[in-house]
Amino acid sequence: MARDLSGWWRAGAAAGAGALPALAFPAPALWWFAYVALVPWMLLLRSAPTGRRAALEGWLGGTGFVFAVHHWLLPSLHVFLFLLAALLGVLWIPWALLVRELIGGVPAGGRAAAALVLLPAGWLLPELVRSWQGLGGPWGLLGASQWQVPPALMLASVGGVWLVSLLVVAVNCALTMVVAAPGARAAAVAGLTGCALLTGAVWLWVPRPEVSGGLRVAVVQPGPVADGPDSTERRFAAGERLTRQLAGAPPGRRPDLVVWGESSVGEDLAARPDLARRLAALSAQVGAPLLVNVDARRSDRPGIYKSSVLIGPDGPTGDRYDKMRLVPFGEYIPARALFGWATSVGKAAGEDRMRGDAPAVMELPGRPGVRLGPLICFESAFPDMSRHLTRDGAALLVTQSATSSFQDGWAPAQHASLAALRAAEDGRPVVHATLTGISEVHGPSGERIGPALPTSASTAAVYEVPLARGTTPYVRFGDWPVGAALAALAAYCAAQAARSLRRPAPEPSAPPARTVHG
Repeated sequence: MARDLSGWWRAGAAAGAGALPALAFPAPALWWFAYVALVPWMLLLRSAPTGRRAALEGWLGGTGFVFAVHHWLLPSLHVFLFLLAALLGVLWIPWALLVRELIGGVPAGGRAAAALVLLPAGWLLPELVRSWQGLGGPWGLLGASQWQVPPALMLASVGGVWLVSLLVVAVNCALTMVVAAPGARAAAVAGLTGCALLTGAVWLWVPRPEVSGGLRVAVVQPGPVADGPDSTERRFAAGERLTRQLAGAPPGRRPDLVVWGESSVGEDLAARPDLARRLAALSAQVGAPLLVNVDARRSDRPGIYKSSVLIGPDGPTGDRYDKMRLVPFGEYIPARALFGWATSVGKAAGEDRMRGDAPAVMELPGRPGVRLGPLICFESAFPDMSRHLTRDGAALLVTQSATSSFQDGWAPAQHASLAALRAAEDGRPVVHATLTGISEVHGPSGERIGPALPTSASTAAVYEVPLARGTTPYVRFGDWPVGAALAALAAYCAAQAARSLRRPAPEPSAPPARTVHG
């Protein structure tokens, strides 16, 4: 009976310990907590009596982590969120087994040093797998909790969010050994020192983006609009009214670009030339092009698309980007024939949106040589997409977003924080424009430019956005920390396999003696 109670206690503790890192993310944003948040979970795993028990507690902790970071999806996904968390929680089983193997018992010397490399690498595996768009994308990567920490943003410019995740897990691993493994404290202190030296070296010697000119960018945030049959038109009218307030500025103070949020236009502009004329008149009145976002059934091809469309005084310029990576269940239902019933229990997509074919870089009218790279909502979570746009020549990255379905939860703050990471990784400013907040602008080092627009705001704000030239190491070399982590894990697996092959086979047992009775 006592053993059963102990098992239940450990199971509950594993799920709770796995959920703790969520406090490091917005909205709580206790960034410093990320460096100790894994310690309780790792202490539990290292004391698991068997590998099977460690695997169970790794799965439960991973489930708790995924659920806690994404809990704001519960009103939309309902039971699917529990299923998704349980499915993705499986990804942490190999990491849990590594924790028990490398820092369980009395780790010392080589095993402790190996833990400082292999446990961060092992943590990167579930982050990498769940970054696939079909599994929800790279939302809640541990390194993303450090979006407001300048040294961490410098690390991101070198190795992306992946390098920040590796360092955070390495610190947690070292602290776990300091607490629970006296024989490994020398290696743990050496590991902490190495993390500090790496961060210091990057801070001192990696060059910052070289600022070269700037743009005045206006963000138009209409604020919440009550649902109803005319809500699309009322949202458009609110954006129109706020944009008109930008007119009349003297020539030196006019915006160079006006950005509206995701789904700010609810009709295809080719099918509604009256809306295109209204937008063109706005552009002429303000003296700047408008980047709007059309969420509508297209008139020139089948299906509904979400598209960034650039509007000038003469109407659409011809520059258009169709969203490529869609939100599972929110914008399409995977295997709809099997899971289509999700529309009856949550806010799942009634009809699948269509995917775009390729990224787009748009020339900014009136600013020769300045190009902008649009992303739509969920896509700002993917480091590779903004890196691709930067390599294609984008001087400004623009994310058009809408999180109004989760207005009172953690989602708006979590989403806005990603702009800082993408800016730091690519050395390019990022404008994160939303319908209902939080809208933010970040400079090319990830620093915030001007005040954020909260979820309570209905306004248009103009930001002085610095442009930068040059290339960050991350843009140049890409996801090299991922390759290094996979190589370290492959070398460990190969060493383990070679060790098992060298181990002598057990001697065959002698047959039982037979007794003959006369």
